[in-house]
Amino acid sequence: MPLKFMTAEQAATLINNDDNVGFSGFTHAGCPKVVPVALAKRAEEEHAKGNPFKIGMFTGASTGDSIDGALARAHAIKFRTPYQTNKDLRNAINSEEVKYFDLHLSTMAQDLRYGFYGPVDIAIIEASDVTEDGEIVPTCGVGISPTIARMARIVIVELNSWHPKELRGMHDLIELSDPPHRREIPVYSVRDRIGKDHIKIDPDKIVVVHTNKPNEGGGFAPVDEITAQIGRNVVGFLVEEMAKGRIPDTFLPIQSGVGNIANAVLAAMGESKDIPDFEVYTEVIQDAVIGLMEAGRVTFASGGTLTVSNPCIERIYSNLPFFKERIVFRTSEISNNPEIARRLGVIAMNTALEADIFGNINSTHVMGSRMMNGIGGSGDFARNAYISIFLTPSTAKDGNISAFVPMVSHQDHSEHSVKVIVSEYGVADLRGKSPEERAECIIENCAHPDYRPLLRSYLASGAVGQTPVNLDYAFSFHQAFMKTGDMRNAEIGENICEETVRK
Repeated sequence: MPLKFMTAEQAATLINNDDNVGFSGFTHAGCPKVVPVALAKRAEEEHAKGNPFKIGMFTGASTGDSIDGALARAHAIKFRTPYQTNKDLRNAINSEEVKYFDLHLSTMAQDLRYGFYGPVDIAIIEASDVTEDGEIVPTCGVGISPTIARMARIVIVELNSWHPKELRGMHDLIELSDPPHRREIPVYSVRDRIGKDHIKIDPDKIVVVHTNKPNEGGGFAPVDEITAQIGRNVVGFLVEEMAKGRIPDTFLPIQSGVGNIANAVLAAMGESKDIPDFEVYTEVIQDAVIGLMEAGRVTFASGGTLTVSNPCIERIYSNLPFFKERIVFRTSEISNNPEIARRLGVIAMNTALEADIFGNINSTHVMGSRMMNGIGGSGDFARNAYISIFLTPSTAKDGNISAFVPMVSHQDHSEHSVKVIVSEYGVADLRGKSPEERAECIIENCAHPDYRPLLRSYLASGAVGQTPVNLDYAFSFHQAFMKTGDMRNAEIGENICEETVRK
């Protein structure tokens, strides 16, 4: 039976108010682009008639503006999970218009299968190819595509000719069995493949929309002196670990988060003559990885997505045979799987929004309450990494905000999951240290010099116990910023009453 073809506007009419919709992709890569825009327009038309129209949204991670931005501006989202980076959606979340629940990316697909969040009514998947017998070949980002395609009653396939059909063969797609029947995941090296190169579903569920739309990927901020120094500090730490025999001479797979700091660190690793050629086992494959692959420094990359600039992906597509031998795309429940990260000995590097002096990390919330993006995959890797490294510049907002505070305003990763913190000032190796030793190490090696006296004053402010937290001053940095716009104005008393000290 031949596949059914529709326009984006016709496909959008298949989606009803209060439906739960799953979207393919991971970051902007692999995301549908025309049906969500048509759906946003439909929502606006329904709202103009006085009718309600909102959908629930399941994604692999963040998406492009054609999904999160268009639907947020159309006030068409009732809830959203698991991760986002769009300004308009962020505003809707923080104004409480959109209900947002932040999740570890590795758990999204399995939570849907477990039935935790209701049904998947519609799946919208970008594909480079689709066959009449129901084989769907994703483009350059996978996310939760196999799960939502199987669970949905209708699968709208955006067949995007901007992506070559020859992408078939780059994907390794599998859904895990659910408890109590799940077995070990047989990925024993970065290059292992355990699934299919396509998604297979009932073709009667499929509706095809032809598109020819480029990715919505922009470049990252260029490497500056601060991010470059963070990169050099990471390289120095890794080289020293090799010299001490704590990292094998053959090295270990690298996971890096998304953004300009991650690109700077990878670039520094590539430039170092003391770091051997290495493999990448990560969620997001960025421009820096591709450049290092072309230079022979990265020998293989396993990830969930090509989150690269459009000039970079065009370079990849023009030399596809080379990259097909060196890249594999996986679902997020495999690319981010804790079991595999621990087995392979992944060195995880992720960015922190703020850290406290005991090593707790805030990855998500500004001043404790306003969502920035979400936890993403950082937790999937941090707790299960061979070495878990968090990276951050020491200050933000022209020095008015310290990345290092007495107590984080929101905790995403506890001190138990954080092995190393790196800023432009140095490396805090927290392994085997007590809380007070951690504090001294972080203040001395990572905090900005302007803030070190204040942080030391906090430690000397009279708190006692195994973890010297003084609740009178724990959020003094944040309070100072909210009152004066500068954390350097924090007021911290030197002592508390003698009776409290004795207790």
